[in-house]
Amino acid sequence: ATNKRLFGECNRYPAPMATSRSDPPEVRFPAILRALKRAHPEARVALEFETPLECLVAVVLSAQSTDTLVNQVTARLFKKYRGPEDYLRVPEEELQADIHATGFFRQKTKALRGLSQKLLDDFDGEVPKTIAELITLPGVARKTANIVQATSYPEAARKDPDAGVAVDTHVGRLAVRLALTSHRPKDAEKIERDLMEVVPRKQWPHITNLLIAHGRKICDAKKPRCEECTIERYCPSSQEAGQTDLYRAPAGRA
Repeated sequence: ATNKRLFGECNRYPAPMATSRSDPPEVRFPAILRALKRAHPEARVALEFETPLECLVAVVLSAQSTDTLVNQVTARLFKKYRGPEDYLRVPEEELQADIHATGFFRQKTKALRGLSQKLLDDFDGEVPKTIAELITLPGVARKTANIVQATSYPEAARKDPDAGVAVDTHVGRLAVRLALTSHRPKDAEKIERDLMEVVPRKQWPHITNLLIAHGRKICDAKKPRCEECTIERYCPSSQEAGQTDLYRAPAGRA
């Protein structure tokens, strides 16, 4: 039922009879969305959690780490740390040890303790629902806020004027390669604004998962498997077609 709601809007587009890689983003995107949906029907947030706080912590820990590794760490972590007060109750060194395997554990410990204090001070210990409130939490930028809101509070995401598209490294890379943005891969907020112009709002939560799935399985940063790519015909960076890889091209080069 969820997938039907997520993809209902894209099924209203006419069949892309003559869509090609040279068409503008708004013409190509409906075909790209349909193809990605067929190729990755299982696409979803890979992190494992049950509550908004667990979602928030898992996304913070996922920075510069893998979802598989984070899930291994949080399987133990979430049994020990039930609420924001628990992240403050233990010595800092103990929390560092508990999340050490995810990397950058000192910075992440600082973020977890900072956001926990903020939750207790300003939000009665509950993870807020709006983007404006979420980004006031230490260690939480728009990517994390968008993921937490879309995953934990979908109703709020549909109404929030500040909601958007979560842009991680995979999403940024594919947005550039597919010429859905004119910005460089690390310009996350600018890429987000461009995607919000092209992607129907109902698809914002799911397009992130689709692009991440495709980035992991097919559109590798160094060696994209263009010969196996279901959206190759719509891609201006296709190596199969002998195009310049916009992701690896020097800034300003078309």
